[in-house]
Amino acid sequence: MYAVIKTGGKQYKVAAGEKLKVEQIPADIGSEITLDQVLAVGAGDTIKFGAPLVEGAKVQATVVAHGRHDKVRIFKMRRRKHYQKRQGHRQNYTELQIVSINA
Repeated sequence: MYAVIKTGGKQYKVAAGEKLKVEQIPADIGSEITLDQVLAVGAGDTIKFGAPLVEGAKVQATVVAHGRHDKVRIFKMRRRKHYQKRQGHRQNYTELQIVSINA
């Protein structure tokens, strides 16, 4: 069984037992959270789509860790204008362990 969930403005296809890095969620490590924005649920050949969400579907997940992704370097330059700008960014994330999918 799998589900397509929406969190942090992005969509993820998840199954029970998977680990997943999503945008930072304010929750303690080891706590269990419920993701209720389920867009689709599938099992074998049957797929149930929501309009926009599947009624009564929930995904249970446990917070494994919080962290920061690798640095993304931004470099802007205008040739012949004596303009260079360097910038870096590290995005925060929360790592989740998917426990169960209830549909």
